[in-house]
Amino acid sequence: MQETSEFDIRLIPSHIALIMDGNGRWAEERRRPRLAGHKAGVDSVRAVVETAREIGVRYLTLYAFSTENWQRPRAEVKGLMALLRTYLESELRTMLKNDIRLFCIGQRERLPADVLSVLEQVMQETEHCREMTLNLALSYGGRNEMIRAVRKMAHKCVAGEVDPDALSEGMLGECLDTFGQPDPDLLIRTGGEHRLSNFLLWQVSYAELYFTETKWPDFRKYQLLEAVATYGRRQRRFGKTGAQLLGR
Repeated sequence: MQETSEFDIRLIPSHIALIMDGNGRWAEERRRPRLAGHKAGVDSVRAVVETAREIGVRYLTLYAFSTENWQRPRAEVKGLMALLRTYLESELRTMLKNDIRLFCIGQRERLPADVLSVLEQVMQETEHCREMTLNLALSYGGRNEMIRAVRKMAHKCVAGEVDPDALSEGMLGECLDTFGQPDPDLLIRTGGEHRLSNFLLWQVSYAELYFTETKWPDFRKYQLLEAVATYGRRQRRFGKTGAQLLGR
């Protein structure tokens, strides 16, 4: 296994977004309950957060629970919520030690009361942290986020605060859950699937996409560094030509 210094990671993305996929299939391959895969995935979360903080990533957004995930079997949802609460309770000290701010995007009001209480406590106690922001996407869906943003703008128009003809991309961005944060530079999806699954649909318009067959419980420090190294070898043109970027 390569050490951090052996990777060419001179270009660090400011914001990494992660679709943590493959927990259930990882467990099924081992003939274990799906929840065992989610439990193993918590260790990957710890490893990835630690590595991201170590290499200087400023924002890390983890797709922890989607709006569609509420449709899963009741027992699995209950188990996931219990894991979330345990994770939050156990990681507060580490977040404070490493100057990591916890933030949540999504409809967190839909979370169970005990989970929401712990989540809000950790967010409040880490709000002064500045080295890295850890966004947990909980009960989150990209389309739902955009609908909520459009509603906010519509209310402003009805109230006469904004002229509908003056609406802009910037105004929509101000109404999104991630307002005040840079858009992701790199989107990673584990587990072998090649789709966005309703994640940060507005924000990842120009993100570099990285897909890996590695299932989330096996995605650790080495795999994250590999993804970041791949990102560093890409040329982000944002509609321009390569020659323009080189000043030719």
